[in-house]
Amino acid sequence: MLKRTILATVAAVATWFGASAPAQAGATLDAIKARGTLVCGIHTGIAGFALPDARGTWQGLDVDMCRGLAVALFNDASKVRFQPLSSSTRFTALNSGEIDVLFRTSTHTMMRDVTLGLRAITAYFYDGHGFMVKANGGVTKASEMGGATICLVSGTTNELVTADYFRTQNLPFTPILFERTDQAIAALQAGRCDSFGTDASQLAAARSSMPTPADWTILPERFSKEPYGPYVRRGDDEWFDLVRWYVNALFEAEERGVTSANVEQMVKQTTNPDTRRLLGVTPELGQALKISPAWVVNVVRAVGNYSEIYERHMGPKTSIGLARGVNELWTKGGLHYPLPMR
Repeated sequence: MLKRTILATVAAVATWFGASAPAQAGATLDAIKARGTLVCGIHTGIAGFALPDARGTWQGLDVDMCRGLAVALFNDASKVRFQPLSSSTRFTALNSGEIDVLFRTSTHTMMRDVTLGLRAITAYFYDGHGFMVKANGGVTKASEMGGATICLVSGTTNELVTADYFRTQNLPFTPILFERTDQAIAALQAGRCDSFGTDASQLAAARSSMPTPADWTILPERFSKEPYGPYVRRGDDEWFDLVRWYVNALFEAEERGVTSANVEQMVKQTTNPDTRRLLGVTPELGQALKISPAWVVNVVRAVGNYSEIYERHMGPKTSIGLARGVNELWTKGGLHYPLPMR
């Protein structure tokens, strides 16, 4: 009896210590620093988020989120390697260690967060599922698409959202699945399907790349919540914290009026305690994350605050032409509410 009690006590203590100790704490950050390069998973190609320009240089909102994170780590936007990934391979690539972080139009869902061995962090872009159809096709709402053939990208939430909608409406439809977005767009233009179903921002991006964008219309209804955010592997709280607070800092910089044009002046002149902390005048934020106290200054100087990134790649002056809407700060009626950085 005494022996069993001792063994039970030892097991309980071991379990307590095992539960208290972080799994592989710091392993990702240490590996990135040793390698000298961040490896970032991005889309295989969609305007506004991740697409090579005429010189072959990746551009887009997700791309700049990756570049900014490299700056936070190394103060060098070139120290990032982009890994284009399809919808069906993105999470496997992250879980296997092929990439360090995923910034790839990836919706946060409960099942992804709790079953894949990954962690969804914080939303940086809010979207919703929609449908695009020919402008002269006579379809003005989704309920008029009974019997339609719908192009979809495999491995996305859009598969489930589309199936759920047509089932609840008791409407037949035929899905055609593709590995990549560009394949679905090509099939739509070739007449292989009547509609393309995906998130509205990606529909706008797809339309902007077509020879005659006016030939296509995006139906006004939205059928889901699609909050995009970065994913990291489970078990490394230090890396999770760094990516989380990096994204938050982009919103915080916007809220405090810190831009790429004035950040140097703000460092020298601001008397606001919160802004001084954010900009590393007092060094505790960088120290807590084990990076340079000037990490936010470096990031904003290199890629701008969230507003600058958004407007550069998605805003009304771009070919995509999306107003901020729900992607505005909370002070302007949007959903982005930066957490206190203190």
